Amino acid sequence: MKKSTIWILTIVMALTFVGLLYMQFVYMEEMINMREQHFDEGVKRSLYSLSTTLERNETRNYLEEELLMVEPGIAGNSLLNDNSTPDFSSQPGSIYNRDKDKYKKFQETLQKQYLYQKSLLNEVVLTILSQSSSRPIIERVDTTLMKAYLNSELANNGITLGWDFAIVDRHGKVVAKSAGYDENGDINEMFTQTLFPNDSEARRYYINVFFPERNKYIFKSISFMIPSFCFTFVLLVVFLFTIVIAFRQKKLSEMKNDFINNMTHEFKTPISTISLAAQMLNDPGVRKSGTMLEHISTVINDETKRLRFQVEKVLQMSMFDRQKATLKLQEVNANQLIHNIVNTFKLKVEKYGGKIDSQLDAEIAEVKVDEMHFTNVIFNLLDNAVKYRREDTPLELMVTTRNLPSNRIEIAIADNGLGMKKDDLKKIFEKFYRVSTGNRHDVKGFGLGLAYVHKMVTELKGDIRVESELGKGSKFIITLPIINE
Repeated sequence: MKKSTIWILTIVMALTFVGLLYMQFVYMEEMINMREQHFDEGVKRSLYSLSTTLERNETRNYLEEELLMVEPGIAGNSLLNDNSTPDFSSQPGSIYNRDKDKYKKFQETLQKQYLYQKSLLNEVVLTILSQSSSRPIIERVDTTLMKAYLNSELANNGITLGWDFAIVDRHGKVVAKSAGYDENGDINEMFTQTLFPNDSEARRYYINVFFPERNKYIFKSISFMIPSFCFTFVLLVVFLFTIVIAFRQKKLSEMKNDFINNMTHEFKTPISTISLAAQMLNDPGVRKSGTMLEHISTVINDETKRLRFQVEKVLQMSMFDRQKATLKLQEVNANQLIHNIVNTFKLKVEKYGGKIDSQLDAEIAEVKVDEMHFTNVIFNLLDNAVKYRREDTPLELMVTTRNLPSNRIEIAIADNGLGMKKDDLKKIFEKFYRVSTGNRHDVKGFGLGLAYVHKMVTELKGDIRVESELGKGSKFIITLPIINE
């Protein structure tokens, strides 16, 4: 799959997920607003009903008191309480007159009763206006009945949450409250209603109602959306993981292609040289010359060693797929081993006009390693320094050792070569990764050397890091545990 195709798929899927998440958030926000609106309207309706009921109850109480005070008068003047019956024993000729008188008397009684009831109501209204608002609010409102009625109204509106209340005057002073009411609570989360709206403004009282679990109640109503968000999040993580894997596989494929190309080149040269030497051996004139035979034999031997070395490098690939490498550990003196490696490598460095020095200051240098692999690690690092040398400056190599406080030995290999960019420092220990050499075309390899070095150092329970600056050289630092007897 082309990289451009992967990017197109990534962008399309990213836009899809962004759109899906946006729609879910918008829907959730609308649900929350709707639930808040429904809740607030239900509370306001209940509080308004409470206020109306309190006024009606107070009016009824005053009316009952007035009626009780004048009940005898009502009975005397009420036609309904009149037990008299018409006298039908009189002469028939006077029945019409008696009925007419009775009707007039009935009209007069109704008129008197109407006027009395009107005056009674006016008196009650005047009493309410003049006396009720001057009474203490605690006498006007029974908090127990008020709570019961408000609970019933809230339940009718689908609200069954616990609530706290406070009755306050127009200055905000609390005159009565429930046990759980917080006077320092957020005023924006409270619901306020005038208790007796017809009172004068100076004598008005208000009820503040607070629902401690209002937010929980609202969010609980949209809890069904949580699994949807979880599934979307899982899909997003899987999508990101898939994209990362796709890019890694693409990069690995490119590295493997480079590896095959490099391997072909590295194998092609020694095979061609050996083939040419074999053809020369078929020449009778060459066979008669001992010097030529010796030269051809040396060439074949050198190219065979080179070919074998390249094959061994390829075989090192199998080590990266194993969880644990098979090592033959033994105690060796790191200083002595490094000293021998430096002496062996000196000829190669001097061949390119450079020099190599060592400063082995570690007093305790006994380590437990696989001697062959440890030697290969040092050789690989030195060989890389030669490969990535600068053309305008003679190569300088320095190998040092020193003891660290944590019973470890530090082995450092520094050079004044090409150096590396910061981006390369993060990837040089990856399999098949090769640092770009710019316009130089003589640096060949498989991109396995430093990956092999990192693998071996890790297997030996050590650490490796690199310090480098482009154009100024690199320094590889290895730390290994020492055997401190």
